[in-house]
Amino acid sequence: MFSGIVESAARVVSLRREDENLHITLECEFVDELHIDQSVAHNGVCLTVVSVDGNTYTVTAIKETLERSNLGQLEVGSLVNVERSMRIDGRLDGHIVQGHVDQTAVCVSVEEEDGSWRYTFRYEVSKEMARRGYVTVDKGSVTVNGVSLTVCEPKDMEGENKEMMTCLFSNAIIPYTHDHTNFCDIQPGTVVNLEFDILGKYLARLASI
Repeated sequence: MFSGIVESAARVVSLRREDENLHITLECEFVDELHIDQSVAHNGVCLTVVSVDGNTYTVTAIKETLERSNLGQLEVGSLVNVERSMRIDGRLDGHIVQGHVDQTAVCVSVEEEDGSWRYTFRYEVSKEMARRGYVTVDKGSVTVNGVSLTVCEPKDMEGENKEMMTCLFSNAIIPYTHDHTNFCDIQPGTVVNLEFDILGKYLARLASI
C-alpha cells in the first residue's frame, strides 16, 4: 500500500530483457535502506526488489505489467518516480494507492501558469469499466506516474467506438512536484501510468449491486 507521495526520482542505469520479463536497475538516494523482497512503487507500479548492489537496486517487470504500464518504454537515463510502501504509523498525506496501475494515458498539453503547471491527459476507457469506477471525477483523486493528484475539469466524449469513451482531465502541478518527480520530463505525447481511486471503484461496485 502506498500514498502517492513520491520520495525520489530514481534514474535507470540498465535494462535487461529475459524472455518476456524486463529487469530494471536503478539508482536513488535511499538504496542503502532497501532490502530484497521490499515493495517499491515505480511510476505507480508496485515491484519487488530482487537485488541490491552498492548504490543500485533491481526490480523485475513481467509481461502483463509492461503491457499495462509505461515501464516498457523506459530507457537508460529515464527518471522514475519511486515510493516505498506506506508506514502504518504515519500520516496519509496523499490518498490510498495500491500500486496496481489500471492503464496508461497520454499527455496532450503542458501550460505554465504563473509559477505552476497545468498538465492535461487523455485516456480511453470502456463504458463498462467507467461504470465500475475506472474514471476520473472533478476534485477526486488520481495517481499519475505514482503521484497522488487532484483531478481538475474532467471531460468525457463519445469515441468512434460506441462502447468506448475518450476522457480528458487536468492536474495542477506545484514547483516542488515538478522539480522532484519525472513531471519535469513529461511533455505532449508522453505516456503516463494511471491508477484510479480505489474508494471510487468500491462505491461504484456497491451502487451496481
